[in-house]
Amino acid sequence: MARPRMLDSMTIAQLEGLISSRRTRISQLERERRKVQSRLDSIDRQIEQLGGSSGRGGRGGGGGGGRARNEMSLVAAMEKVLNGSGKPMRVGDISDAVLRSGYRTNSANFRGIVNQTLIKERKRFQSAGRGIYQSKK
Repeated sequence: MARPRMLDSMTIAQLEGLISSRRTRISQLERERRKVQSRLDSIDRQIEQLGGSSGRGGRGGGGGGGRARNEMSLVAAMEKVLNGSGKPMRVGDISDAVLRSGYRTNSANFRGIVNQTLIKERKRFQSAGRGIYQSKK
């Protein structure tokens, strides 16, 4: 990859000055990030004390993201919901019931994930009509 022409005309002293100024700026931004992260951690603790979800994704150390962990798989949670209802349910109702049962997800489109799982797991679920599913007996 070719170097920018600007760097070709700079002296070593100018390059060292540029590197130094960038390192200084990095240090400033890292300090600012630590302050903001500390504030976010404090807010997360307050949310958790009130019984809410902090958005830390179960990591405990902040940083966001992270995969939600569950006691049972999505398929098992869906089977439990459908068996418990005793009647066919719509995809949206299944996804709502699974979430109410305590299943955690970070998916922005959890309903779509549930729909894909219903289609994929033909051995466990069957269609009782358009968009309506039940557990196979």
